[in-house]
Amino acid sequence: MITQEQRREGINKISRLPGQLRELVQNLSAEQLTTPYLAGEWTVAQNVHHVADSHMNSYIRVKLILTEAHPTLKPYDQDAWAELADADGSNLETSLLILEGLHRRWVALFESLDEAQWRRAGLHPENGEMTVADFVEVYAAHGEAHLDQIRRTLAAQPRV
Repeated sequence: MITQEQRREGINKISRLPGQLRELVQNLSAEQLTTPYLAGEWTVAQNVHHVADSHMNSYIRVKLILTEAHPTLKPYDQDAWAELADADGSNLETSLLILEGLHRRWVALFESLDEAQWRRAGLHPENGEMTVADFVEVYAAHGEAHLDQIRRTLAAQPRV
């Protein structure tokens, strides 16, 4: 179990992520957003849309854990989702707006929890048992990993 201080830092990271993503991508061209500069990696746009998809799923999973007795948490094929038309385009505004609203709600939910709620758990078929506290740790790191992936992708673009 993570400490209260680690939870607070994770919640802060989750709170900051939408603004960090917006700042990172706001001045990019459609070409920069949709060009796969790194082999085997998603485009910048796919990364942003994926974070919205992933964090929506995780928010729902947290709510299921808080309202059901040890629920099974449904996985999804993130690579298949990243290939769908809504996750491939350069218009990021909808995903950024989703993340801004979703993260405000997620942070408010996290800040309302008591110790017993932090320990509630569900079963993820691929990842095993996950507590609500695990979600803070995992998704704070998930957001940072995608910020890093976007930065690496942009660094790999050819210099003109």
